[in-house]
Amino acid sequence: QVQVAESGGGLVQEGGSLRLSCTASGLTLGDFGVGWFRQAPGKEREGVSCISRAGDRTYIKEAVEGRFTISRDNVKNTVYLQMNSLRPDDTAVYYCAAYGTSDYWYVPTCSGPDAVNIYPYWGQGTQVTVSS
Repeated sequence: QVQVAESGGGLVQEGGSLRLSCTASGLTLGDFGVGWFRQAPGKEREGVSCISRAGDRTYIKEAVEGRFTISRDNVKNTVYLQMNSLRPDDTAVYYCAAYGTSDYWYVPTCSGPDAVNIYPYWGQGTQVTVSS
C-alpha cells in the first residue's frame, strides 16, 4: 500500500522558520518528482514548489521565492520544504504529492489550476499556522 506522509508543521510566529518533510512507504520516492502544495481556508489548493527526481531542478512559486527552499535526499527517501521568514499569509495545510516519471531531470508542474490533477499520490497534509 502506497502512503505519502508530511510532517514538521506547527504554530510559529511571523518571521519564524519550519522545515516540512515528505516521506513515503510502498514506493521509492526517488522514482518520483515531488510537489509541495498548500491550501488555505476558503481557497483553492495551490502549488508552492516542486522538484525533479535528481533534485537539481526545481520550481518555486514567486510569492515564496527567496524564503522557501525545496530539496531532497533520495537515500533517506525524503523531500524537504524549508520555510523561512514565514508570514501570516503562509498559513495553510501543506501537502506533499508524488508524480512518477522515468525522466530523472523532469520537474512535474506544480503551477496553474490543473497541476493538482497530475499527481496520483498525496499525503494527508500538515497544518502550518503563522501568527502575527
